[in-house]
Amino acid sequence: MKTFTDQLGISHSFATTPKRIVSLVPSQTELLYDLGLEESIIGITKFCVHPFHFKLTKKIVGGTKKVHYEKIRLLQPDIIIANKEENTPEIVEELSKICPVWVTNIISIEDNQQMIADFGVLFNKRTEAQKWIDKINFALADFQQFIKDKPINKVAYFIWANPYMVAGGDTFINELLKLNKFENIYENNDTRGGAERSVAKYKGRYPEVIIQKMRIQGDPDLVLLSSEPFPFNDEHAFELGRYTHHAKTIFVDGEMFSWYGSRLLKAFAYFKKIHQSII
Repeated sequence: MKTFTDQLGISHSFATTPKRIVSLVPSQTELLYDLGLEESIIGITKFCVHPFHFKLTKKIVGGTKKVHYEKIRLLQPDIIIANKEENTPEIVEELSKICPVWVTNIISIEDNQQMIADFGVLFNKRTEAQKWIDKINFALADFQQFIKDKPINKVAYFIWANPYMVAGGDTFINELLKLNKFENIYENNDTRGGAERSVAKYKGRYPEVIIQKMRIQGDPDLVLLSSEPFPFNDEHAFELGRYTHHAKTIFVDGEMFSWYGSRLLKAFAYFKKIHQSII
């Protein structure tokens, strides 16, 4: 019997290497595939779009916030892969009645690398995991060299409309914004309006914001509209632009800013393209 500890500090014991995996997180499904675990993955969410063919070859067990417990139970998994942000404590607790639930918690790039290393040990894919860690570390060092002389730009990163919501602090998105020398005006989840301050309105990692107050809350140089989870369009860009002093609006690939795991390797080249477009 071997015991391993997940990123919430919870210990899980296995008599043998887990062979039947249900993944409830799209980016982690992609990582498991890239580690060579395609045959072991038996269940995924409807949002697990990479690799594309999984929608035809794997059992769909619901979404990230609403899963079909009976479908998962019937799959007889050895382990379920979840995430602190994507999946609720209630989901994890209920699924724990079926089999061990391994929960990741990714805020920083260091957390991301630890997750990959953990999967390498947990699924006996140490060599594959180390290759991904090395490739990401190399690409990170290259990007840090690229970005070191770039100016700082203030940004607002929008993830939703009706109501408008943004990425705040203590998120993986915010960490990647900082890596890009993008100063997130909503990092502290608070307004800067003095007497108008309303802390309650800006609580949470993805706070709802009043776009009419963008200027007094930081007045971004760039407004980034994520491709997921909301389909922003030109009308949203025009509306948001009205409440800044000539900020440039950029539609960005949300996967590159929010997907951890192996996707991070592709993100650095994508970030370079963004900086080349804002010169």
